[in-house]
Amino acid sequence: MRLPSWLTHHLAALRVLLVLTVLTGVLYPLAITAVAQVPGLKHKADGSLVAAADGKTVGSAIIGQSFTDKDGKALPQYFQSRPSAAGAAGYDPTATSASNLGPESVVDTLPDPTKSGDTGKQSLLTQVCSRSKAIGDLDGVDGRRPYCTAGGVGAVLAVFHRDGLAGPVTRAVSVNEACPTTPFLASYQGVTVECAKFGEDYSHGIVTPIRGDAPARPAVPADAVTASGSGLDPAISPAYATLQAARVAKDRGVDVVAVLKLVDAHTAGRALGFLGEPTVNVVQLNVDLDKRYPYHT
Repeated sequence: MRLPSWLTHHLAALRVLLVLTVLTGVLYPLAITAVAQVPGLKHKADGSLVAAADGKTVGSAIIGQSFTDKDGKALPQYFQSRPSAAGAAGYDPTATSASNLGPESVVDTLPDPTKSGDTGKQSLLTQVCSRSKAIGDLDGVDGRRPYCTAGGVGAVLAVFHRDGLAGPVTRAVSVNEACPTTPFLASYQGVTVECAKFGEDYSHGIVTPIRGDAPARPAVPADAVTASGSGLDPAISPAYATLQAARVAKDRGVDVVAVLKLVDAHTAGRALGFLGEPTVNVVQLNVDLDKRYPYHT
């Protein structure tokens, strides 16, 4: 008995579906899994896991992590990673992301004094300034950067002119310094600089960053104060690792030369010899640090 054409077409489609399901849904995944277990590939396929001296898995070599205490304060005995915008605490693999803030993000949202615990919202400039100051304080170097105040916020004024965009300056407000803070600059073009008041509209002023007297080449490297695009980058620059070496060595009671040799051992060169910049894997470095020079409180 000849089947109707519509049924023949449906049976053919069903056979194709079953064949492709077996090929692409069963056999192909099994084959790739088997290949991934070949020596030389197995470690990466399993997640590039890193084990501590006691054999316990403490992380992955391809996913960064924070080396801080429960309050988010940097642990001085460890090399610190770069900032992360992945998740509330950073380095959350389920929330990989960047801050999505650009170079024009220089004005903060001030905290509401009537709301307990409100911290406002920092601009990218203030984030960079505050991080640089914190690293300078932690590692004993000059944490100043251009366009940053000594207190670690963006040095930005809202400047008002008599004729809108031109004419003499009639008012200047340090928009990132909430009252009653004393502004970083006493006066601007003969006008006393004011602190900023929450809720006041300064949008009619010209946003004017003030460079200040910070060195042209900051002591704190750029990667130490900016997050990666994924928020999961486990690497820092050799310059940032070298900057931290003295602090780590002192806290562990180890010769700084030995710590610097460990940094060199974990420094990878440019990809293919010319792509990107040399990097230091912080996760692997800190694990090796604990193995070779255990920290004793």
